[in-house]
Amino acid sequence: MSKTMPGAAGGPPAVRRDARGRIEPASLAAVIQWFLDYDERVAVVRFPAVESLFQWRQGEELKGREQGEGEAVAFRLAEDRLAVGVMQALVEHDSEGALHGWIKELLSALEDARQTNESIAEAYGLRPSEESSVVEEAEKIPSRRERDIYLNCCWLETLCTAEARVLGWAYQGLYGRAFHPDNF
Repeated sequence: MSKTMPGAAGGPPAVRRDARGRIEPASLAAVIQWFLDYDERVAVVRFPAVESLFQWRQGEELKGREQGEGEAVAFRLAEDRLAVGVMQALVEHDSEGALHGWIKELLSALEDARQTNESIAEAYGLRPSEESSVVEEAEKIPSRRERDIYLNCCWLETLCTAEARVLGWAYQGLYGRAFHPDNF
């Protein structure tokens, strides 16, 4: 890529803490931006097909909110949702053990979603591509419930992959060692 950004050649920039030990928002924003610009598995949230999937998911959440089924927040873009999720995770999981546990949960959700996607895609011969989005391919699934499961798992797989990658980098910067599921 032709963009030059601090840390681009040698990897993401560092997550820094302020004098009170809190994560500096600007450093976290720079890390998220670096991953969106340079990491293929995170940058995928910018792809039109993924944006379409995100907008479908958000629309379903907002419909549920209107019907009194929980809370939903509207985001402009999928990448905005990713950034807020990363920031929330670091605020809510502010110790090494807590962040470690959260990343393990993300990886578990990712694996569950991946397996579900594979099973459903195989059962219905789904082949999403750049020409045919996941949302379009899901129309081949006759059951609304199974179609919703498939699309939700597709979104979860994308989001959990991206979040885990960014949070894994933050974990290493904050705690001085790479994340590994068996650290604790």
